Amino acid sequence: MKNSIIVALLALLLVACTSKPKETLVNIATPYGDIVVKLYDSTARHKENFIKLADAGYFNGTLFHRVISKFMIQGGDPTSRNAKPGVVLGDGDTNYTIPFEYVPSYLHKRGAFAAARENDDKNPLKASSASQFYIVQGKVFTNGELNAVELKVKRRTKQYIMMDLLKKEGKEDDLKVFHQMVDKRDTASMRLVIEKYHDAVEAQYLRTKPFKITEAQRRVYTTIGGTPHLDGAYTVFGEVISGMEIVDKIAAVKTDTNDRPQVDIPLTIKILKK
Repeated sequence: MKNSIIVALLALLLVACTSKPKETLVNIATPYGDIVVKLYDSTARHKENFIKLADAGYFNGTLFHRVISKFMIQGGDPTSRNAKPGVVLGDGDTNYTIPFEYVPSYLHKRGAFAAARENDDKNPLKASSASQFYIVQGKVFTNGELNAVELKVKRRTKQYIMMDLLKKEGKEDDLKVFHQMVDKRDTASMRLVIEKYHDAVEAQYLRTKPFKITEAQRRVYTTIGGTPHLDGAYTVFGEVISGMEIVDKIAAVKTDTNDRPQVDIPLTIKILKK
């Protein structure tokens, strides 16, 4: 009898040790249907913060306030709740940020769930918004288009390096002019300024581990699709496991000049498993 009890206990212990931990699933309810997202354990700070806010009802009644077809849909701005039509949204947040949690294998593939944040010139440490998130719709790329993405990211990185150099040297007037060039997308003028600081910019760029799309990543982006230029710059902390057709429907709605849907898309978020 004792031996039978011991065997039974050992069997239960073995099951407990080998069973997989429960996944954390999130349900995002919208007028178009539900989107279910799995949160990653490896980005624990983002996961725990999102659960905390969702359990408190923080997201309920907010909108998908920024929608760009073939790119992403974004929500989580607390000021979007009951916002009047035409009001520009996207600046609302909590009073804290979440440190950047970069996991190289978490790509901005179609269905990636990630945290929004301020640009590098204001936020060089890439800290995440605590509440604003986005879901990648993206598109399928050719290898030629991926080569162009690499070049675009290289140029953008050097722009931020240039801004930082001007700021550190106290050249506020030059910095203001450079910002205007960036806003106007005056790439020719920007290149001339960057060339004047060529050695310093190039040295800093090489220290930043230049952006490169690997062969494995190319296989993802030429088949599944996504938004590769965001890799390494924003924290991906989950992925859609059902409801991508809902993401596609939302991404297809008509928007105003600020990418806000002309007809509000409210959402409610509930944690399904913990």
